Amino acid sequence: MHDLLTTAPFADVRNILTDIATKFAEAKVVHIHAPADLEGILALSQLEAACLDNGIKYQRKLLPSHRNIPRDEVPQPKPISEGLLVHIDPFEDTWIIDEIPATEYIHIMPLSVGVRMGTKKTERMGGLDVVAQCSAIAAAIAPNGNRVRRMRPFSGSGLWLREALDTTFDPIHTFIRDHLRDEGSIRTVCLPEVANPAGGMITNLAERMLSRLSKSWPKMNIDERSQALSELILPTLTDSTLSTARLEELVWHRCVISSSSIDIASQLFLASKKWPDDEKKVKLFASELLDEFITTGNLIQ
Repeated sequence: MHDLLTTAPFADVRNILTDIATKFAEAKVVHIHAPADLEGILALSQLEAACLDNGIKYQRKLLPSHRNIPRDEVPQPKPISEGLLVHIDPFEDTWIIDEIPATEYIHIMPLSVGVRMGTKKTERMGGLDVVAQCSAIAAAIAPNGNRVRRMRPFSGSGLWLREALDTTFDPIHTFIRDHLRDEGSIRTVCLPEVANPAGGMITNLAERMLSRLSKSWPKMNIDERSQALSELILPTLTDSTLSTARLEELVWHRCVISSSSIDIASQLFLASKKWPDDEKKVKLFASELLDEFITTGNLIQ
């Protein structure tokens, strides 16, 4: 793995996240609290993996799902008697780094960061979500840990779930996706190259046409592939609910890992569909999924 903290999206927060990693290593016990939502589990898995790999004592606490609390209620971690308290808060507003409110515990929440792109090095602002932050912290705690490496391909999954890609190009998502690809944690492939993509992710997509294209894909040249993909995707452009940026990712930049025939976007889509609405069931479901995820490195088997 290559150090995420040295990449452009982390330049503004490198010292903050490094300090958190140091506190993990020095703590007698770490209490990690996160909501029982997919975003919370994805972030929590990164930190739990690092604790397990580095022999750090920790306790997890799943808080109520974001969908099960009133809109005007501010999520709070539960009090602890001793040790280091870490509150993962994926649904908090995106904060400017210099304006982060002081707390007695470590509060991991989305942060506004800037990156410079293009030949003119124009600065683009974006949100650095909690999953990416937790992945960088985990790698700093246990850079060679087996479980941390297993969780690594999902470092950009929180950015995929955020709304930024539904409106415009997300520079932070692109930077982290390319970093994971370049270090070998994932491969990015076209839709026809995915063995088992989840259906229903792209409105008006002809699934049978995709199946036929996937079978013919290896024998096609570049021009034939380009033409076939254009014909496949043309009917989907009428869907105003799917942004161009997200459609491009779903068609040309599917992220896959060697341990699964299902691409990461499909895994996230299928896992979110299975998530229970029942407040009494959601914590047990999330806890069992988290255990399986850390063990196998896949959300969906």
